[in-house]
Amino acid sequence: MDHAELTTEQVLKRDIPWETYMTTKLITGTCLQLLRRYDKRSESHRSQLLDDDGPAYVQVFVGILRDIFKEETVEYVLALIDEMLAANPKRARLFHDGTIVDKDIYEPFLRLLWKGNWFIQEKSCKILALIVSARPKPQDGTVANGEASNSKRKITTIDDVLKGLVEWLCAQLKKPSHPSRGIPTAVNCLATLLKEPVVRSSFVQLDGVKLLVPLISPASTQQSIQLLYETCLCIWLLSYYEPAIEYLATSRTLPRLLEVVKSSTKEKVVRVVVLTLRNLLSKGTFGAQMVDLGLPQIVQSLKAQAWSDEDLLEGLNQLEEGLKDNIKKLSSFDKYKQEVLLGHLDWSPMHKDPIFWRENITNFEENDFQILRVLITILDTSSDPRALAVACFDISQFVQQHPAGRIIVTDLKAKERVMKLMNHENAEVTKNALLCIQRLFLGAKYASFLQA
Repeated sequence: MDHAELTTEQVLKRDIPWETYMTTKLITGTCLQLLRRYDKRSESHRSQLLDDDGPAYVQVFVGILRDIFKEETVEYVLALIDEMLAANPKRARLFHDGTIVDKDIYEPFLRLLWKGNWFIQEKSCKILALIVSARPKPQDGTVANGEASNSKRKITTIDDVLKGLVEWLCAQLKKPSHPSRGIPTAVNCLATLLKEPVVRSSFVQLDGVKLLVPLISPASTQQSIQLLYETCLCIWLLSYYEPAIEYLATSRTLPRLLEVVKSSTKEKVVRVVVLTLRNLLSKGTFGAQMVDLGLPQIVQSLKAQAWSDEDLLEGLNQLEEGLKDNIKKLSSFDKYKQEVLLGHLDWSPMHKDPIFWRENITNFEENDFQILRVLITILDTSSDPRALAVACFDISQFVQQHPAGRIIVTDLKAKERVMKLMNHENAEVTKNALLCIQRLFLGAKYASFLQA
């Protein structure tokens, strides 16, 4: 059978010749007794044995992985551990029990990450991540296995383990060992481990951030939604770490996060993206970029939806307030741009300020005349007479101030839209539509006397 497609259930159907291993002195008589009691028994029976004597079984399993290299046996023991932890993840604490003689519990799993087939790699990764996360922290008043310092034999320290794991995870993101499971396994593991400071720094040093960015894209299937959620969870964890933020700022992370949050209906995905954006808002140029990319409008749209998650609702409110503060700090053209992009046009002073138009007229050329195009769209879509009047006036200002204003506006088919508004019921709209048409037909030179 292809090892890549092996399952824990299939592996556990094997019969392992434990007696032969004892005869060849690869395991002790005590080991054999424990294995006979445990192997092929019901789950409730095994559960009782682990409750009574868990550390002894962990010692047996780790010892076998350290001393026996036969693939079938290694797979079998990893399947036993995987099954034991799947039934109760808290059993990972057993690996740190003070009664375990072999303090180097991490070494076999770390070695197998690089040496084994996919089944062995995936199980070793999963088990290692659980064991590492379950270790007692220094404030617990104990020293985790793998951190003993008085041994003559070199112990695999927790830092060695975390760095080794991150290397393997980055290798999977670059070139997965399994075509469909390599990347999801790596991301799932990172979502657990990026809480660790050592993991964050190693991940950034290994250029891991740029390996995650392509995975931030809208998802539709259940599997891809889970992968997207865990990827965004990783980005959220990295958003607390300054060196990672620099990487996030120079990649396409922000536009990708906005694409995801706009198109996702999964509450957990939206929540983790919103909380990430909230963290990044005050960092470097992120605030200005978010305003530029239209996040204020996206937040308004998200707030109009019926979410139940309190963290998400609070995150949206904080994001909205933070974005408002950012808009206040923007230059006059940035403020104008926001007004146009939000469709909230009003007679704020800059619309009729000749200096504003003279100094900023070339800014209208950005992104293939994006702001001008939005003004023209407002003529079609807005039902607010004030917004329509201001849009007509601003288009007429563009015609007058830009050297190629008439040609550009005509090419963008604005003339027809403005002409329709000349029959509008609102006098303010018809007045500004007329001004705009006069400037379009007469040109700047002859229409200057029509300046409102």
